[in-house]
Amino acid sequence: MESKCRLDKWLWAARFFKTRSLATTAIDTGKVHLDGDRVKPAKELRPGQLVAIRTRDIEIEVAVLALSNVRKGAPEAALLYQETPASQAKRENLKVTGLDAHAQRERGAGRPTKRQLRDIKKFTGNSY
Repeated sequence: MESKCRLDKWLWAARFFKTRSLATTAIDTGKVHLDGDRVKPAKELRPGQLVAIRTRDIEIEVAVLALSNVRKGAPEAALLYQETPASQAKRENLKVTGLDAHAQRERGAGRPTKRQLRDIKKFTGNSY
């Protein structure tokens, strides 16, 4: 493990973001906080600090356990951090209440398909 590590590299190595540029963009837009404060991507990280990450789907808060500048497999990446109990409880609550499924809809709900529009036009004789 490393003795120094940039925040954007660590987020990439811990597999929170697919690329380092995505991690940098998230930090710049305020979606990542270190110990409750907005920081820059080059901020040096230390074990024991809290990192709060907010993406479209999840809000997660993790404690840094180890540093790494190299992206490895998911089992090794999971050893770099530990999710806080409050964050785990919040994510479980979202699963139970279904608030995490806000963008899903049932099949057939919403706008008619092309086939349905043809059937409507044939039935009514008018264009939809």
